[in-house]
Amino acid sequence: MTEPGRVVTAGEARDGGRFRALVPRVASVCMAVAALYSAVIAVLPPVRHLLGPVTRFVELTVFPVEPNLGYAVFLGILAGALARRKRAAYWVLLVIFALLVLGNLAVVLSASVWPDLVEEFALTGEVVASEVDLVVTAVVLGVLSAAHDEFLAPTRRASFRKALLTLGGLLAVSFGAGCALVTLFPGTLRTPDHVPWALERALGGVATLDFYRSGRPPSWVNFAIGLLSAVAVLVAFAVLFRSQRAGAELPAESEARVRALAEAYGARDSLAYFATRRDRSVVFSPSGKAAVSYRVVAGVCLAGGDPVGDVEAWGPAIRAWLAEARRYGWAPAALGPSEAAAHAYARAGLRVLELGDEAVIDAGAFGLSGREMRGVRQAVNRVTRAGFTLRIRRHADLSPEEMRHVTERAAAWRGTRAERGFSMALGRLGDPADGSCVLVEALDATGRLTALLSFVPWGEDGLSLDLMRRDRDSDNGLMEFMVAGMAAEAGDFGVKQISLNFAMFRSVFEGGARLGAGPVLRLWRRTLVFLSRWWQLESLYRANAKYHPRWVPRFLAFDDTRDLPKVGLASVVAEGFLTAPALRSLVRRGRRGAGPRAAGRVPS
Repeated sequence: MTEPGRVVTAGEARDGGRFRALVPRVASVCMAVAALYSAVIAVLPPVRHLLGPVTRFVELTVFPVEPNLGYAVFLGILAGALARRKRAAYWVLLVIFALLVLGNLAVVLSASVWPDLVEEFALTGEVVASEVDLVVTAVVLGVLSAAHDEFLAPTRRASFRKALLTLGGLLAVSFGAGCALVTLFPGTLRTPDHVPWALERALGGVATLDFYRSGRPPSWVNFAIGLLSAVAVLVAFAVLFRSQRAGAELPAESEARVRALAEAYGARDSLAYFATRRDRSVVFSPSGKAAVSYRVVAGVCLAGGDPVGDVEAWGPAIRAWLAEARRYGWAPAALGPSEAAAHAYARAGLRVLELGDEAVIDAGAFGLSGREMRGVRQAVNRVTRAGFTLRIRRHADLSPEEMRHVTERAAAWRGTRAERGFSMALGRLGDPADGSCVLVEALDATGRLTALLSFVPWGEDGLSLDLMRRDRDSDNGLMEFMVAGMAAEAGDFGVKQISLNFAMFRSVFEGGARLGAGPVLRLWRRTLVFLSRWWQLESLYRANAKYHPRWVPRFLAFDDTRDLPKVGLASVVAEGFLTAPALRSLVRRGRRGAGPRAAGRVPS
């Protein structure tokens, strides 16, 4: 609170805001350091003995650290929650420091009331340490209190109740296991003391039911029960600190506004139409002239492509999106923005990395002549000789029965695999609202549908590839046949440019294969080739490169370098490349050396 009549300058308000904004990150780093220190001294006894004086000094003057893995995991969970500005984590930390202040204050007051006892038991050093710790913890408590408005991220609804139920249920399991173990392996513990002793151990020793009990079971029984109870506490805190989930749903009103923005400004970004995915949410700029569409995956607020709308309103839209992410403790990231949008995200404070390149065909200049197009030309000629023909129509020109047949065939060719795509896929086929999309069908000599491509509008004169499917028993070369046919007929639909697949790390594959490439680049390329056994990185690059397209760079924007692993995981989950069944079969497929079959925008 300011003094009466005193005006707070903009500089003072800005400095104070910057100071408070740093508190969550500093608190998170400190808890992470304490967690790492506790883990190291827990698993490395020589280091624990070597750092004994340091540990005692830190405990007496700063913050309690213990050689305990469970405690280290708890501090790690707390650090992650503080980094996400979780309100529940803030209150946990506030209570910890309040208890430390009260404990140190009690020691200091006791020493002033009974100084003779301090001298008799030589406790002067401990009292001095408590005085220092009192000052430190009081300052920290004051800073946390002043920065309370920086911890606004809510936990999931009813998370406190769920955490209590989780804790109670797991402690009950620990108690039951303790009763069984102490019954089977009582050691010197008497039978009447089995249940009370197991209850004490399950509660972590916070209460003693019998001070005069004699005897005890084997030490490993005590350790096993303590471990179960520690796991119970850690799981309960993990439940308490979970991020708020966002409903993956685009309301009809928001979809209509996004469609209007995409129609008016969509020529700038080939991915603009994908903002109408109905498993995304959207946040608009205050003026309503731009919007950022996103989905929350694994605690990451993942935006797709460029903001939709007027470039002049991109900044306010991005800031509104960042405010939404920080309000709920999500890590913000944007997957696949163009260079212009990457600059806009960078101006908003995000870091940017080049992720890969989008393949764009200029329809007017595309042709099959020349040595460099020999592979595509041969594939097209082979399919043409086999009697295949093309049929290209707007979705709106198909009858309901025809569209139903197309969607059934597309679903059958996908098989049991999950639908892939987030940033460059629509996730639906045959919706009446998508009548302006273009369907390319490949028919065999008998007129049977054997493959299809679906493109979404890209402004007034472009198309962006959405879906690629074919019958696995059909002839090879169908995709080349359809892409070349679409490019040849593009003028009839007023189309000048066609966006194909996105090739991650395209420059690495291309540069690493050149003569004279450096050792680092070659090693990076070998690593990506190895990973392509699962995620088709190299095959996507080669499938695009054979058309000799124009390469348009795409980027990844993110807030904190420490979030990169989480952002990467959220990206592959959102794109459909990593699911629970995929995790179970990852090692088995890697042993066979076979990658997954094409789906979504993966060419065959």
